[in-house]
Amino acid sequence: MRDAIGVLNAGSSNLKYSVYAAPERPGSNAGLEPIARGQLDAGGTRAALDAIRGAAPRGSRLAALGHRVVHGGRRFAGPVRVDASVLREIERLEPLAPLHQPQAVAAIRAVAVAHPALVQVACFDTAFHRTEPEVAQAFALPRAYREEGIHRYGFHGLSYESIAAALPRVAPEIAAGRVVVAHLGNGASLCAMAGGRSVATTMGFSALDGLVMGTRSGALDPGALLYLMRQHALGAAELEELLYHRSGLLGVSGVSSDMRELLASDDPRAREAVELFVYRVGRELGSMAAALGGLDALVFTGGIGENAAEIRARVCHDAGWLGVRLDAGANARGGPRISEPGAAASAWVIASDENEVIARHSWVLLGSRQDAAGPAL
Repeated sequence: MRDAIGVLNAGSSNLKYSVYAAPERPGSNAGLEPIARGQLDAGGTRAALDAIRGAAPRGSRLAALGHRVVHGGRRFAGPVRVDASVLREIERLEPLAPLHQPQAVAAIRAVAVAHPALVQVACFDTAFHRTEPEVAQAFALPRAYREEGIHRYGFHGLSYESIAAALPRVAPEIAAGRVVVAHLGNGASLCAMAGGRSVATTMGFSALDGLVMGTRSGALDPGALLYLMRQHALGAAELEELLYHRSGLLGVSGVSSDMRELLASDDPRAREAVELFVYRVGRELGSMAAALGGLDALVFTGGIGENAAEIRARVCHDAGWLGVRLDAGANARGGPRISEPGAAASAWVIASDENEVIARHSWVLLGSRQDAAGPAL
């Protein structure tokens, strides 16, 4: 009986699922065969399980189900099998990722009720950044707060891990070099990678920091928050709503959080929002290059990074001082290489696949548990 690996990727407003046919030998790191994937509204865990079971090969067994979990805190530096203790810790971290963590917890609990014997694996977006030096993770706050866990964690790690794994195949000439990956989408961040390992990233303690995002503010002077608290009597709940849901591209433009709509709009506020988005990417790109001591390549991924040629062109133009020279034709075609031959720093478009990373981790972890049991499909 051939095993199947399922993946649930719970976002703030949707639930993506995938199913893979596994290799014959548990724990093998190769041979996962993608079979199906889809997307449902958030909270559709049971429907996603039904879809996974319907897509898996007849007579196979669902050997494990992997989950994307945004925040792993200080405890989780890699994927883990979920037990009661792990789930309690994941739930405890909900205040640090209020848009995503509760959805992951709900999905794990729903699966545990439906299939209590099924192995569930949690894969964390924060784990990829644990390789960063301590100085890159620190805030200049009293040490007691650091010991409490207030430091820079970084996010989008599963996306960055996917790109790091793809580079030796897609762009071997840069895989071991100084690479900045731009994960640009409704959530957006940059990651500086040296030899495929995270050195610095723009997101910090929460997924609010860094770049302008669809509805999230990005980096903001803490003094502005103090002002809003004092002058506008905003409490924690109001600030959370403002910073997570009413800021970013939506807040600046007053039009939309969708980059496609903003690029198509004649509204000057939409143009201002796009300009701010590009400007902040350019500024933070300089910061990432400084952390690396130079730049060998820039890689675009994410919904905007993979699909918005105009945004890529504007970012690359602004990065000319770093040696990036755009090939307009290659950019219009979507790459994968979109820089001119001989450019000091090359530019690429590479799709990330978080679910494949989750499936691979789940299968490898399963290899240490030969008695794993799941429902027949």
